[in-house]
Amino acid sequence: MTISDADQQAGSPEPSLTTQIVMLGTGTPRPDPDRSGPATVIVVNGMPYLIDFGPGVIRRAVAAYNKGVLAIGPAAVNLRTVFVTHLHADHTAGYPDLLLTPWILGRKDPVSVYGPKGLSDMTQYVLNAWKVDIDSRLNGIDRLPASGCAVHTHEIEAGIFYRDGNIKVTAFPVRHAGLENAFGFRVETPHKTIVFSGDTAPTQSLLDNSHGCDVLIHEAYSQATYDKVAPKWQAYRRENHTSSTELAELANRVRPELLILTHRVNIGAAMAMPDPEDVLLDEVRRLYKGNVVTGHDLDIF
Repeated sequence: MTISDADQQAGSPEPSLTTQIVMLGTGTPRPDPDRSGPATVIVVNGMPYLIDFGPGVIRRAVAAYNKGVLAIGPAAVNLRTVFVTHLHADHTAGYPDLLLTPWILGRKDPVSVYGPKGLSDMTQYVLNAWKVDIDSRLNGIDRLPASGCAVHTHEIEAGIFYRDGNIKVTAFPVRHAGLENAFGFRVETPHKTIVFSGDTAPTQSLLDNSHGCDVLIHEAYSQATYDKVAPKWQAYRRENHTSSTELAELANRVRPELLILTHRVNIGAAMAMPDPEDVLLDEVRRLYKGNVVTGHDLDIF
């Protein structure tokens, strides 16, 4: 396994010596208009790094830029270093948007994407699916630079897989939907350490990699909705996701400075079933007395 020493990203704004967490999308497969698919930008010293690219990723990125996160760049042209936890559709359905829209609107440099085995095939299929569009923009009146739609894919394994002057990223295996290659990430910057659970049931690897973190960003489901779904979906949740009780137990062991709840799992729940976010938050807070919040799209920490 190789560790990438990334090149400086041309055209990025002047660095601000800090680390920001920008929640672009906090949703699930359920098409909630208030929550785009999973996507988070970590801005370190003025350089943006994207984790996951669910549906709506570029529109949320531009909304964050308009909100003042200038490192993302107009039309998200600076989102060129990208990490993906696993290849489920709710985490990856924004891939064509990520590769094509910023290029059409001005990106001139390639995108580097790091993720599980299967990423290279997914990338090639996306480029093939949009071949007519790409060819027309390369050879038609647009005359866009080919470099701007180039993609460098890196299929990763557990361990440190990326390092540059701003961050070090470690992948660790998690337990989700029988996927052989699903990861959580530990992101270390000069200012803080951030752990992303990815989608997972409780695992020792997550506990091991969360010790000493400043921020833990974790998926969860509420016991209140778990009790209302069919036994099939209760079993699915137990095997693939983390309950409020299990998450509180983890947080009590690792004691992050901030716990952010995201990807509120509602698999098996009817569309009309109430799933208020304060129920999940209250369940966690009953057992964990540290600083915990619910993440929303365009929250900045």
